[in-house]
Amino acid sequence: MSTKKVEIIVQPRPAHFVGDGFRVHNFIPSGYRLDMKRMDPFIMFDYNSKFHFSGTETPRGVGVHPHRGFETVTIAYHGRVEHADSAGGGGGIIGEGDVQWMTAASGVLHKEFHETEWAKQGGIFQMVQLWVNLPAKDKMSPPKYQAIKNSEMKKVDLGEKGFVEVIAGEYQNEKGPASTFSPVNLMNAKLKKGGKADFSFPANFNTAALVVEGSISVNGEKNVPTDHFILFKNEGENFIIEATEDAVVLVISGEPLNEPIFPHGPFVMNSREEIIQAFEDFNTGKFGYLED
Repeated sequence: MSTKKVEIIVQPRPAHFVGDGFRVHNFIPSGYRLDMKRMDPFIMFDYNSKFHFSGTETPRGVGVHPHRGFETVTIAYHGRVEHADSAGGGGGIIGEGDVQWMTAASGVLHKEFHETEWAKQGGIFQMVQLWVNLPAKDKMSPPKYQAIKNSEMKKVDLGEKGFVEVIAGEYQNEKGPASTFSPVNLMNAKLKKGGKADFSFPANFNTAALVVEGSISVNGEKNVPTDHFILFKNEGENFIIEATEDAVVLVISGEPLNEPIFPHGPFVMNSREEIIQAFEDFNTGKFGYLED
């Protein structure tokens, strides 16, 4: 098995607000060679780096908006989010360490805000939202929702220097709780200074990582600071990360779908005709109803 080398290390772009509750750096899709085709099946990656929100009686967030054709995955590191959707199964709270995996598929209306009690206190907020594309055959399947508590995630012990928390896919034969429509690996490496974790994914899988906390070295040569994003080459299978200080690293790796990608706003389909249909279905109420 050969080494999977780093293709590029990307510093966070200037942050922008999504609604008034999410201050994000966008990594995918972007001009840093991180377009949707290159990162397939990962079509969007927003990172809310650590940001302090003051307390408020009116929770900040994003009002009702539609999605069709993909999945949204929200990973909470600090703070709490309350959310609801028109599919009926999507109300709830994402707490620190938890993951919300929403399959929009044929279409949902969705809204998300800072959780009411957390919003009153305010505090440090840090989250990732990842969009995972769906295969063409699954884009019009029924919406579904997976609320994944941190306690449900497989923790692979790496000794006193840390562990890997598996959300989807597998690590050292331990499978994560999330079900996926195509091969997707999603996991957090939580390492003490000097701790190491080695990973192995097929060469053709599009693979990347985000340093959420601390700093790391990759394959003993590339040093990567906090809030930086790493894209790996599509050559070789194995790479090693080592924490140069206590670190949390989100690792993503997925098999490309290799299908046409036709995005427009909150819809990601395979053709222009399907996008037009999505707007028509949205405008005629086929996504259901959700109060703003």
